[in-house]
Amino acid sequence: MGTHLSDTTRFQDERWLKRFYFTRAAFSAVWVALAFTIGQHLTAIGVALLIAYPVWDALANYVDMSRSGGMRGNFTQAFNVFASAAIAIAVTVVLHVNTSSVLDVFGVWAVLSGLLQLATAVRRRRRFGAQWAMILSGAQSALAGAFFIAQARASMPPAIVKVASYAGVGAIYFLVSALWLSAGQLRRRFASTP
Repeated sequence: MGTHLSDTTRFQDERWLKRFYFTRAAFSAVWVALAFTIGQHLTAIGVALLIAYPVWDALANYVDMSRSGGMRGNFTQAFNVFASAAIAIAVTVVLHVNTSSVLDVFGVWAVLSGLLQLATAVRRRRRFGAQWAMILSGAQSALAGAFFIAQARASMPPAIVKVASYAGVGAIYFLVSALWLSAGQLRRRFASTP
């Protein structure tokens, strides 16, 4: 009975995580489309998008953390919630004071959130498997953040274009993770069917 209950709970948690990853992929895809189509041309919308992205990340991590056992069991996500919220505030301030520093702020955030995502994925791998894309995503995010910081003063496209490219890659990782979890569920379903 205990094993069946834990299998059922695991299946429900895995199904929720799959939907969560699909939602994150969809949000990022829409955000990227808006950033490339209108965000880089209309300053006010670009500013709103740059602020909205870390706000969304904070909210998404909060929901995931709450659904996955709360703050005590998910320290990396709890810290990511606070870091993303702080970055949203920092982006707001920087965009009103010195717009050339916005890529620095996103770089710091990408490094920090990438490392936290990597740690969360490694922890989840024990329970769910199918976290290799999230592990790669976290590592890639940290590297991208370092490049953002290195390129912050270079002559290049607007910051929103760089951040949108970064977000687009993140959307792909979330989509791959959701699809991988879906494939695992299908494999188990067919294996248990007589």
